[in-house]
Amino acid sequence: MEKDELTYGIIGCAMKVHRTLGNGFQELIYQRCLAIELNKAGINFKRELEQTIYYGDRVVGIRRADFVVEGRLIVELKAVINLEDAHLAQAKNYVVAYDFAHGLLINFGAKSLQYKLIFNPRYPQPPN
Repeated sequence: MEKDELTYGIIGCAMKVHRTLGNGFQELIYQRCLAIELNKAGINFKRELEQTIYYGDRVVGIRRADFVVEGRLIVELKAVINLEDAHLAQAKNYVVAYDFAHGLLINFGAKSLQYKLIFNPRYPQPPN
């Protein structure tokens, strides 16, 4: 999938945070700084938005996404040395739970900012 204008804007805000702080802080610090940059960029978001998780018709828990942007995109943050498959799986589960077509996983913990687009398998993917 090609990155759309919204995705580019979010990644640009994340790059600014990473350039300013570097790596080594806790995830919460990056989350707060990214919220500041998203506000400056005029990007509408909600932080820590709760979503009920179901197993069949039974409620089994609640999950909070780091950011829900413009009501259509999940942004999950990490502050780890390197992204692993478990982080990707977690982000994918959030995209599916919130029923959005795609999301963004951003890692501030590496020397260079890392990001991955995450796709919901319930939605058709655009051609490359």
